[in-house]
Amino acid sequence: MSKFDEAIDKYKASMSKMSMSVDEDLLKKVAKALGPSIYNADAAMVSCSDKEELARVKERFLIKKLGMADSPKLDEAISAVCQEMGTSNRQKHRAVFNYLLVKKLGQESKL
Repeated sequence: MSKFDEAIDKYKASMSKMSMSVDEDLLKKVAKALGPSIYNADAAMVSCSDKEELARVKERFLIKKLGMADSPKLDEAISAVCQEMGTSNRQKHRAVFNYLLVKKLGQESKL
């Protein structure tokens, strides 16, 4: 099994623990869009308590990668995903976080 497949399995297991359904094809597209960062322990996680981190998600993923315009809607989606993933879940995988953003914002066709 490749490192990529292992990462996808880890993300699916994490989503399963949170009782979330998974579109595996979309999850793979999101993970590929993140590139090698999914293999770096620090870069592979998102901290909802770090405002700078959330600003980077907005700027680099939503605006640059998906081509969305900056708006309060993006901040609301990020906040909603943080709540959905829960405060007790310290392991917020970036691929899962971004997957949920894509689903919430209806941007599946952009990947």
